[in-house]
Amino acid sequence: MEKYSDKVMDHFMNPRNVGEIEDADGVGQVGNPSCGDIMKLYIKVEDGKIVDAKFKTFGCGAAIATSSMVTEMVIGKTIDEAMKITKQAVADALDGLPPQKMHCSNLAADALKAAIEEYQKKNSNQ
Repeated sequence: MEKYSDKVMDHFMNPRNVGEIEDADGVGQVGNPSCGDIMKLYIKVEDGKIVDAKFKTFGCGAAIATSSMVTEMVIGKTIDEAMKITKQAVADALDGLPPQKMHCSNLAADALKAAIEEYQKKNSNQ
């Protein structure tokens, strides 16, 4: 069994931005049926920039750590910049994940993209 990095352990033990945003501009929910992880990510957008992001995750330590990290990565970014965050970027920001846990970072990037797509859909009619 491979060991988690200190950053993964820190974000798992002290997750940042846990919770939900009541008047969120975008919400993305994804799940991984193979491991049972479920991730819900909320974003608040002002003037094309993500000003707040929160998450609720039911899952393993890596899923919680990737959720926490992706919220830190995305706050302050424009929508275009946030769309470019990849699963590898999330894993790299955590100083890597064991290969069998890479699907967890994929989940965080997918939840972010789903939240942004909902935001874009809501705002395409304005």
